[in-house]
Amino acid sequence: MSKLFYYKKLICFVFSLGLLFSCKDKTAEPPKTYQLVWSDEFDDNGVNLDNWNFVLWDAGKVNNEWQKYVNDTAYYKVEDGKLYITAKKTGENIKGGYTSIRLSTQDKKEFQYGRIEFRAKMPKGRGTWPALWMLGSNHDEVRWPKCGEIDVMEHVGSEPNITTTNIHTKSDYGYTNNKTAINLKSAEKEFHNYGIIWTKDDIKFYVDSPDNIKNTYCPEEKNLNNWPFDQPFYLIMNFAVGGTLGGKEGVDETIFPQSMVVDYVRVYQLK
Repeated sequence: MSKLFYYKKLICFVFSLGLLFSCKDKTAEPPKTYQLVWSDEFDDNGVNLDNWNFVLWDAGKVNNEWQKYVNDTAYYKVEDGKLYITAKKTGENIKGGYTSIRLSTQDKKEFQYGRIEFRAKMPKGRGTWPALWMLGSNHDEVRWPKCGEIDVMEHVGSEPNITTTNIHTKSDYGYTNNKTAINLKSAEKEFHNYGIIWTKDDIKFYVDSPDNIKNTYCPEEKNLNNWPFDQPFYLIMNFAVGGTLGGKEGVDETIFPQSMVVDYVRVYQLK
């Protein structure tokens, strides 16, 4: 083969590649743009009851947790644009000896798909168990885990440098396989953004930036057992003490009171 023939073939090949990539560029899907559709910036004097319900529970209702949940300003405040959810020791260092707050948007603000983000700083100390999460709106009809659960962020005080994301479904719940531990040494010292990008195809979990994806849930074959995520979900913020996960290494009674501080909650959806 002559050198001239070889160079002609090479030029044709390079030119063809250029056409191929230029066509791809022209037909590429445009970037998806999200717009803010709802938020709570905690700029009011108290909890906005148009957005949130106070969930009232006795200790031990779920997960063998030690706290009861109340609606009492001794355990929450809104100050300087931030919500403080505080757990306090109100009795003995046993189940029933702590009091805290659980907030839910059930029947008030429910969303299907989008980018959902909490900005928060975690409490510290053994026995604390705050969470930012979501439940399917059909929870009261079909119950957990069939309704589905999206744990945007959980933090256990006995593991101060770790936050986790979780998915719970009928096919995998409890100590689920759909869990990712994230090394985040400053979770108790600094505010971080904890979010999901939720579409009809998958749920991506991120920390601080939507580009910083830490976990993706995307079953290949979706069914009622592994994908209850084709319906609206509501938001939950709570601060548990002790329990099956939070108390796995005991509860240090000397650390309380402790607060989870939430800067904002925002929901974005595609334009």
